Amino acid sequence: MVFPTLEFLLFFAVVLVLNLLCDGRPATRKAMLIGASYFFYGVWDVRFLALMGGVTVVAWVGGLFVTRPGLRRPVLILSIGLLLGTLGIFKYANFFILSLSGLLSSIGLARDMTWAGVILPVGISFYVFQAISYVVDVARGDIAHRKNPADVALYISFFPQLVAGPIVRAADFLPQIDAPQPPTAAIRAEAVVLILIGLFKKMVVANYLGVLLVDPTFAFPAEQDALTAWVALLAYAFQIFCDFSGYSDIAIGIALLLGYRFQRNFNQPYRAASLREFWQRWHISLSSFIRDYLYIPLGGNRGGAGRVAVVLIVTMTLAGLWHGAAWPFVMWGFLHGAGLAVERLFRARGLRLVRPVATLLTFAFVVLLWLPFRAGSTDVALQMLTTMTGGSLATSAPIALPVWVLLVIGFAMNHLPLSLRSRSIDAIANLPAIGQAATLALGVLLNFALSQEGTAPFIYFQF
Repeated sequence: MVFPTLEFLLFFAVVLVLNLLCDGRPATRKAMLIGASYFFYGVWDVRFLALMGGVTVVAWVGGLFVTRPGLRRPVLILSIGLLLGTLGIFKYANFFILSLSGLLSSIGLARDMTWAGVILPVGISFYVFQAISYVVDVARGDIAHRKNPADVALYISFFPQLVAGPIVRAADFLPQIDAPQPPTAAIRAEAVVLILIGLFKKMVVANYLGVLLVDPTFAFPAEQDALTAWVALLAYAFQIFCDFSGYSDIAIGIALLLGYRFQRNFNQPYRAASLREFWQRWHISLSSFIRDYLYIPLGGNRGGAGRVAVVLIVTMTLAGLWHGAAWPFVMWGFLHGAGLAVERLFRARGLRLVRPVATLLTFAFVVLLWLPFRAGSTDVALQMLTTMTGGSLATSAPIALPVWVLLVIGFAMNHLPLSLRSRSIDAIANLPAIGQAATLALGVLLNFALSQEGTAPFIYFQF
């Protein structure tokens, strides 16, 4: 079940009505939202409900014992070890199985290893990270542990952000369980605007860019000309932005209607004038998680320039590995880390570029590194790179006009002044509740009318 489908719309309509009926009864509301979230996840594969339940139990028990005298360190290590171990088994087992199969084949001992393959549960990276956030935040004293396991269960399973984020901190979400914010006219207006913008980004811009250019180009890179390959890479930059930021917008809007507020996950990332600024604007929840739970514990900015550079590279390489057990993701993370280290060196020496030039260079660097990220395999990445650098810039088949239009729209989605969104929210906030509901319904229908047939999964579902 994904957001831009009739099935989800019906599901959410029922949940929204039940949520209103549970007003003033926090325990009933909590149970209802947990049940709805488990139903939502079970539609993907009911077998993985036990996995999410197990992750919840580890986090809850870890939170109970991590503050006990003398137990903080061992409980923290055990809890994080179990959670990361679970993530590692499901996310990276296939990588090691394929590597072992290749090694055996190379020495003449080929074996069929397909029987050992592991199915990757959708969203496991996100809810495992939230479980880690809970245990660590309790250990640090940022929040008190929850005696009621239902609180932790709702935090980890809450369906709007369950399968693709944003990663919500325990310290941000758990206090809201105790006092959800009833949606005012202004909050409902904000939710309507976020949901409709998110649907348009995903259903129109991202999906059509993928179908019209990105997917066929990366499927047959050796058959493309250089211009098509370059434009496809640029198109992917806007496709992944509209796809993922669109999901985040929808998730934040849905949560608002249910009484919960998530932090913003994207802030016009392609306007960044440095890689550091890019990561402060792109997938903000993951960037801040990596900073607070990995980069700083590894040493952060402490020590000399060389040590900080190593920590940056290690941190970003692990971030790349988080996206998938494949060398292109490792390369993507490593090169981002190296770029951040070089940037830091330049800043330390007082080297600065004017913002327009710095923004253009940052954008070019980020777009080029989307190549291994989108390719997914070394072979495809090398084939695309060969086409881009060795082919002719004369295209044998003109790139369709709709692609250029979508690129302009994608650019606008990232660059339009945020004041336009604020004015839209203010206008809808002045409508009565029935008018806001009608605006949402008409906007949803329009997005469905403009979209193609079928339902394309969100890109980050695979991570």
